[in-house]
Amino acid sequence: MNPVASSVAGDGTGRHVAVVDLGYGDAGKGTVVDWLCASGPVDAVIRFNGGGQAAHNVVLPDGRTHTFAQFGAGTFHGVPTHLSRFVVVDPLALAGEATHLAGIGVPDALDRVTVDREALLATPYHRAANQAREIARGADRHGSCGMGVGESMSYALAHPDTAPRVGDCLDEGLLRHRLRLLRDRLTAELGPLDAPPVADTVTAFTAFARRVAIVDGSWTTRLLRAGPVVFEGAQGVLLDEWHGFHPYTTWSTTTFGNVDTLLAEAGLPGAVTRLGVLRVVTPRHGPGPLVTEDPALRPEERHNGTNAWQGRFRFGHFDAVAHRYALDVTGGVDALALTHLDLVGQYRLRLCDGYDWTDRLPVGPPGDLDRQAALTAKLLASRPRYTADPEPDPDGWVAAVEAALGVPVRLTSHGPTAADKVARRAADKVARLTAAAGR
Repeated sequence: MNPVASSVAGDGTGRHVAVVDLGYGDAGKGTVVDWLCASGPVDAVIRFNGGGQAAHNVVLPDGRTHTFAQFGAGTFHGVPTHLSRFVVVDPLALAGEATHLAGIGVPDALDRVTVDREALLATPYHRAANQAREIARGADRHGSCGMGVGESMSYALAHPDTAPRVGDCLDEGLLRHRLRLLRDRLTAELGPLDAPPVADTVTAFTAFARRVAIVDGSWTTRLLRAGPVVFEGAQGVLLDEWHGFHPYTTWSTTTFGNVDTLLAEAGLPGAVTRLGVLRVVTPRHGPGPLVTEDPALRPEERHNGTNAWQGRFRFGHFDAVAHRYALDVTGGVDALALTHLDLVGQYRLRLCDGYDWTDRLPVGPPGDLDRQAALTAKLLASRPRYTADPEPDPDGWVAAVEAALGVPVRLTSHGPTAADKVARRAADKVARLTAAAGR
């Protein structure tokens, strides 16, 4: 068993580790993946959902910082990234990310990227259409990141045979044809788009194809059979396209569903330790339900903030009802990583264990968006019911979260770097050995 998985899972049985956010995102997936890759041998980080809109912040002990979007958050440790077919790949954003990494001492990040040829492309035309639609919503904006990921997914559903894919970048003529078709369809629907000429996009995307390794699906199987790998999720389960609180969701499967599919295809079903990530507060970017929101709760946030597309970065107290729902949606996790414990003692942090009408949200069938919209309306009118405050120290919060969710916390984070992480199984072992030695 991979010692990395062992360190976070206690008695878990997986050879790989999958990291999923059980909230609305921004809980610290990047810093957890960084720690996993710093702690043990990891063959690759596999991205299995989302795209260029992800924002996983990693801080090194020497102060260098990068917000990982498409590169895996193990990049600082030399761990290769594989973008599976479930990722919407944005070559222009990837190039920008590589440039930033080169500027902080990682000049070869693109050399360690492989991309599944079946992955959808996010193009400047998707991005422009995405932004035009969001602006047209006015006060009813959904909080889109404006990167065109959802637009790419939507277009592929409508035009599965002609949606641009990564493999098209290897065939200049085919790529040009599909980009023109895309541009013309979107322009006919939305009017002129603020996007570059197709010829310029073809030039950029074919350069991308010459720079990275484009592979077929068998590459993922080989990675998984060799292992260990870390699956790095994007966004959070409460934003899931099918089970999130519609319409304030993402066009992406944010559960373990894609991980399970890739493992099954490799003949390795279940060979993964499921690690759920949560903060001691529940944050949310932009509009949508946040039952425990407290405007007085304003912890320092160096890497997240209000932006033009998502809107305000909001904070609520720990919402066990919402996180319990995320656990039910995913089918459960083996362990939790609890982050931002350095906030304990700085603020009065509360734990919501119920709403004024329930302490457990019902899970419906995937894809029933009318039902999810009705649940959203219910949540927007809900009021939190708080337990007695947890003991104002990290151990008190770990105990409170474990009791509220019924899942062990195996990793705690007390700051932004890998050195600020504590694997609780190891800590418990040290405590037992210390006690046995009479020290």
